[in-house]
Amino acid sequence: MPTVLTSPPVKTEPPRKRWTRVEYENLSAEAVDHERLELVDGELISKMGKKRPHVNSLALLHAWLAQVFGVRFVNQEAPIDVAPEDNPSNEPEPDIIVMNRDLSHFQSSNPGPADLALVVEIASTTLGFDLNTKARLYARAGIAEYWVLDVTGRRMIVHRDPQKGQYGNVAAYDENEYIAPLAAPKAELRVRDVFVA
Repeated sequence: MPTVLTSPPVKTEPPRKRWTRVEYENLSAEAVDHERLELVDGELISKMGKKRPHVNSLALLHAWLAQVFGVRFVNQEAPIDVAPEDNPSNEPEPDIIVMNRDLSHFQSSNPGPADLALVVEIASTTLGFDLNTKARLYARAGIAEYWVLDVTGRRMIVHRDPQKGQYGNVAAYDENEYIAPLAAPKAELRVRDVFVA
């Protein structure tokens, strides 16, 4: 006969260290040199090795955005600031950012939400994280537009209209559809053009 448990189960997860940006910046470069990391919600997240489909889509989308906005307005894998209340425990590094100002304005500081026209994540193994944790973080910051390229699903998920910590408008575009960034409404991208095959 099974035993009936009357108390809640014991927590089985190991303790975690919550990091601040100050602590993260003070880490020895040698301690994390072997691994690319980003700070999200106080946790050090590994920027895992990328497979070829991810790399190829990143290169194609970066090239298209640089053509539309200019190379000095588009960064790849660069840290950004988020909402002031989230900044102490977050320093995400989106796959691509499009800035409202030339990169020369950011020599000693990260671009903040008001400086960002578009933030893009390329998701092959991190889709849930990008659609949930990252979307909430970027919405709380008021980032006007956030794209998630779903490499496996061959679609672009576009987030717009941030309000109260979430995006009011989220739409998925399949590979045969076209999208245009809010900051460049006449520049249309056919989603399939950021996939090699």
